[in-house]
Amino acid sequence: MPTRSRPPRRPLLCELHAHSTWSDGELGLADLAGLYGARGFDVLAITDHVVRADDASSHAVDEHAFAAYLEAIGGVAERALRDHGMLVIPGLELTYSDEDPDAAVHAVAVGLRRYVGVDGGPRAAMAEARAAGAAIIAAHPHSDELDPTPGRTTRGVYADPTHMRELVDRYELVNRHDVFPWVAQERLPSVACGDAHLSEHVFTWKTLLPCEQNEAAVSAYLRSAAPAHLTRVDAPAATAAHAA
Repeated sequence: MPTRSRPPRRPLLCELHAHSTWSDGELGLADLAGLYGARGFDVLAITDHVVRADDASSHAVDEHAFAAYLEAIGGVAERALRDHGMLVIPGLELTYSDEDPDAAVHAVAVGLRRYVGVDGGPRAAMAEARAAGAAIIAAHPHSDELDPTPGRTTRGVYADPTHMRELVDRYELVNRHDVFPWVAQERLPSVACGDAHLSEHVFTWKTLLPCEQNEAAVSAYLRSAAPAHLTRVDAPAATAAHAA
């Protein structure tokens, strides 16, 4: 007797790296979620910066504000699910900047629900976040190139493969429209993220995940060796023409 095959699951369109006014983003949480929800996204990870205590270069979430940050994301998540059918996941960008690019590491912790600081170094922070159940994504993982933004070159994961890469689940092959070829050359598990700070960053490369639309499934898939798929989200023609 022939069996009925199950229809293929539509992959989830995901933004896995986004910032709000809780750190250095342009949009508040509600506006950020509304922007992605209106564009048909299935998953939005809000990953504001946490920085070292001696890093005064940018606004960031600290330990005292984290409970309020998590509560605020929770409220936005309820509305996003109701109004857009979009899952909002909390997280942090573990931001260990350094004058030496080989020591600098930025790691996005998707699904992190407790505060993790970076004063003990990026390796300790990634290990703690991963032990708490988060999926760790190496953000804009530079190799030999310099980032055009001063102080943003983060070469630590590339420069110290023995000690860093065992803690990383995924690597940004594409950050906005910047490509990091060494990730593909080494066949590392990759994603594409908008690193959203401005509203126009919704129109960049993104990730498609073939998993269930819940936080546990998204985090588990990112932590697995299963392939993710990358896609480009473009502005509507009228918007693009106006911007030009």
